Amino acid sequence: MALKQIALTLLALSGLAAVGDALRCNCTTCEKTGYECETDGACMASTFMVGLKEERVRVCINQVDLVPAGHPIYCLSAEGFSNTHCCYEDYCNSIDLQVQVPTNSGGVGSETGSMWGPVELMAIIAGPVFLLCVLLVVGVFFFHHHQRAYSHRQRLEVEDPSCDHLYLAKDKTLQDLIFDMSTSGSGSGLPLFVQRTVARTIVLQEIIGKGRFGEVWRGKWRGGDVAVKIFSSREERSWFREAEIYQTIMLRHENILGFIAADNKDNGTWTQLWLVSDYHEHGSLFDYLNRYSVTIEGMIKLALSAASGLAHLHMEILGTQGKPGIAHRDLKSKNILVKKNGTCAIADLGLAVRHESITDTIDIAPNQRVGTKRYMAPEVLDETINMKHFDSFKCADIYALGLVYWEIARRCNTGGKTEKAFDVWKNRNMQSEAYFCFFVFCPAGIHEEYQLPYYDLVPSDPSIEDMRKVVCDQKLRPNVPNWWQSYESLRVMGKIMRECWYASGAARLTALRIKKTLSQLGVEEDVKM
Repeated sequence: MALKQIALTLLALSGLAAVGDALRCNCTTCEKTGYECETDGACMASTFMVGLKEERVRVCINQVDLVPAGHPIYCLSAEGFSNTHCCYEDYCNSIDLQVQVPTNSGGVGSETGSMWGPVELMAIIAGPVFLLCVLLVVGVFFFHHHQRAYSHRQRLEVEDPSCDHLYLAKDKTLQDLIFDMSTSGSGSGLPLFVQRTVARTIVLQEIIGKGRFGEVWRGKWRGGDVAVKIFSSREERSWFREAEIYQTIMLRHENILGFIAADNKDNGTWTQLWLVSDYHEHGSLFDYLNRYSVTIEGMIKLALSAASGLAHLHMEILGTQGKPGIAHRDLKSKNILVKKNGTCAIADLGLAVRHESITDTIDIAPNQRVGTKRYMAPEVLDETINMKHFDSFKCADIYALGLVYWEIARRCNTGGKTEKAFDVWKNRNMQSEAYFCFFVFCPAGIHEEYQLPYYDLVPSDPSIEDMRKVVCDQKLRPNVPNWWQSYESLRVMGKIMRECWYASGAARLTALRIKKTLSQLGVEEDVKM
């Protein structure tokens, strides 16, 4: 009789589940709708760490947000920081998840298995089966009770707009949010549902840039400026990869662009893919150097901060909250931003690769994009780079950094005449008054107009063949003027550049070595960072 009653109960439940197309889920923040919501997508349960405390949330995820298909970004967990589960049955997100702390597990020998007799084997098999049956019966009755408790409620809207704003305290500012990210302990950014809330409450103000990926806008969120990189739908792989890299544990650094959120938004015609980051009003280093010359102190700050950011990217941090080594693969002045304090922040990690030292594998995302030809290292141009060796990618980054340093040093304003500069002028046997004024006695000091690397050797949009001919066959590099020897800072910069441009990647400096050299130069020049 009891078995018959259970069977009838299961039959009744299956009938209830078939009513209506919308999926019902628990919603911990939807107080106005009785802590439940409806969706055409999935139910989500997530537990994440805030300091040393676990926080739990249950929400609805719409079908349009379940991208990419088969591996939705909102359903990903971060080991040691969050545990997220998406499911597709009514109220299936009522589970309590635990954040798992990574542990090293060793193999256990199976030598004793052959000593088990038939009785022991039967007990081992029967025990879990019996426990499973008990849990199944309890689960059926619990689910039935849960359904009856909510049967009197009206059907909810597909999405309750009031829910989105309850993820964050109303008095939370952008500075508070960035502080939370910096002190959360993981260094991997905000929980995904908080990112979604931030992204969907940003008001776009003006377009500040365009590229092959899409557009960059300045936006407002709770009184603070943010940068919004909007990818076209055909660039979904680039968007997903960049968001994935930015959320690498322990990536946050003062000289790497601060990531805030990633989200996809349907504007009615097509899906927009958003990447939200810190806003820097000076724009890219390329734009900054086109507009301004820099002092010796300014040159050192730009160069040292760029090296610091690249050194942090390249560095591997071991431990349960460790960070893999990352190589940029598209370092150039247009992908480095200038902060308000005159230091650099490395941006655009869409082509970056990660090195997993435990398995000694290189994580390269499938992407049709290639780096910028003008900044490609010799081994990349002639296709001799060892793609299986992570250090090869780091060496290619160093070559590109040397070219960026050349761009910075050309715009260095040395601030007036010196005896050494006068001697340099005399030795050149050039009697032009214009030359004498420009390079020696002009009040503005010595500096040259901005140019891209190899501007005098290749076309404005060079092909790989153009670059290979100059860099690999003719072994040419950007010109380092002799007059730089008259100034210690420019002499050191020139020496660093040459050691970044060696044809052999293994002979080039490391980012950490460059950082230490420039730090010492900063001390000698009394540079305040």
